[in-house]
Amino acid sequence: MPKDLAIYVHWPFCTRICPYCDFNVYKQKKETDLISAILTDLSFWRSWSGPRLVTSIHFGGGTPSLMTDEDVYSVISKINSLWNVKPSCEITLEANPIDMNKKRWEAYAKFGVNRLSLGVQSFYDVALSTLGRDHNSEQAKKSIKLAKNTFPSVSMDLIFGWEGQNERLLMYDLTEAIKTGVEHISTYQLTIEEGTAFHKSEIRGNKKSVTADQSADLYDILVKNLVASGFEHYEVSNFAKPNHQSQHNLTYWKGLDYVGVGPGAHGRVTLNNSRYCTISKMHPRDYIQNTKVMGHGLESREKLSPLDWASEYIIMGLRADNGISIQRYEEISGHSLLNKKIYSLVDGGFLLIEGDILSVSRKGRNVLDHITREILI
Repeated sequence: MPKDLAIYVHWPFCTRICPYCDFNVYKQKKETDLISAILTDLSFWRSWSGPRLVTSIHFGGGTPSLMTDEDVYSVISKINSLWNVKPSCEITLEANPIDMNKKRWEAYAKFGVNRLSLGVQSFYDVALSTLGRDHNSEQAKKSIKLAKNTFPSVSMDLIFGWEGQNERLLMYDLTEAIKTGVEHISTYQLTIEEGTAFHKSEIRGNKKSVTADQSADLYDILVKNLVASGFEHYEVSNFAKPNHQSQHNLTYWKGLDYVGVGPGAHGRVTLNNSRYCTISKMHPRDYIQNTKVMGHGLESREKLSPLDWASEYIIMGLRADNGISIQRYEEISGHSLLNKKIYSLVDGGFLLIEGDILSVSRKGRNVLDHITREILI
């Protein structure tokens, strides 16, 4: 029976590059052939994946809200022509508050986008300036209001752990976020990634993030307050009101199949009981050229070993509240999962076993990276 499929579309352009960002992004320019290349790539994926039921489409980046409504329409239409699309398919587009545009956003909604994800990051103007954002708190609030009036579901991103943030400033962000009435909040700890502007700044002695202990304290505060406000903490970094979980991201955490098109996009597809990992050409120019010459945008297509597949299933699956299937892990890997190490973590209150499900406890979420390393060693 054909498996369900999610589709990720990477739009790599931004008007400015945030100093903490290590994604595959480029300064905005007119790239007239990129949409055509993405459409060609989607046709290749259909020939490879076979008939599937598409359950979610996610326009990520970069800044997809820089796409014209015609471009968004052409991608959604192409997907509809290639696969069966679930009537309740979640179609998400990531947007920056500064790009709010009533006419364009209404066109997005008309063409099928039913979820907008806004990169708010903070409602504190000093923090927004520190984070290199090009909007202020007032613009953020206006964009949320417009999004709420346009789309059935709205999500926002918040960044915590920036230098100078304390409980009072975090509570300000949380209070403002909750007041907006958004249905989904993603919270990301500021991490300093090598090669970013923030990393170079820290090398020069300019501290950009709080300590690990301070960040852990801030995380505990945001979890407590968002849960108390009616949000379900369904994944380490994600909180949702009932019926507003990100169906696309759940595809990743459940280890299901997804297409990745656009420069630098990753994909995973299961065929004949084998799992394949794909990476697209990174630079838009190379991606476009590859679709013209080869008929697809892939840089690599690798068959994962059973151990790599199973390890990925653990790493992604334990992030989510509902954990992983022990039986599924053992089917993938060919090995038993339950051992002394697992039972020790259960006894320590870090892991939970309920029937076939292995999951991380609330206590374990604070040290999830350590737990996954322990399991995979």
